[in-house]
Amino acid sequence: QVQLVESGGGLVQAGGSLRLSCAASGRTFSSYAMGWFRQAPGKEREFVAAISWNGGRVYHAGSVKGRFTISRDNAKNTVYLQMNSLKPEDTAVYYCAAGQVVPSLTRIGEYNYWGRGTQVTVSS
Repeated sequence: QVQLVESGGGLVQAGGSLRLSCAASGRTFSSYAMGWFRQAPGKEREFVAAISWNGGRVYHAGSVKGRFTISRDNAKNTVYLQMNSLKPEDTAVYYCAAGQVVPSLTRIGEYNYWGRGTQVTVSS
C-alpha cells in the first residue's frame, strides 16, 4: 500500500514557476514508477510527466516538454514536478500517481495509487 500526498500548488502569474512535491509513504517507494497527471474543469485527466523507478526513463507530455521537469529522490520518498514558464492553460488539479507495473509510463490505467491532488491556477 502506498499513500501519496501532493503539495506546492497555488496561484501564479503567467510566466511564473511552481514546484510540486509528492511525498509517498511506505518502504518500497523506490520500486514504483511515478507519474504526474492533471485535470482541468470539464476535461478528462491527462498525462503530464512520468519517471521510472530508478529515473532511467523519463517522459513529458508534448504540451509541457521544455517547461516542466519531473524528478525523484528515493531517499526522501518524494517525486517532484518543476513547472516553469507557466501558462493559463496549465491551470488544473495536479495528481501524483504510483504504479509497480507501468510499461508505458503514460497510461492512467497502469497506475495503482493516486493522491488527492493539488490545485494550480495560472492567471493571465
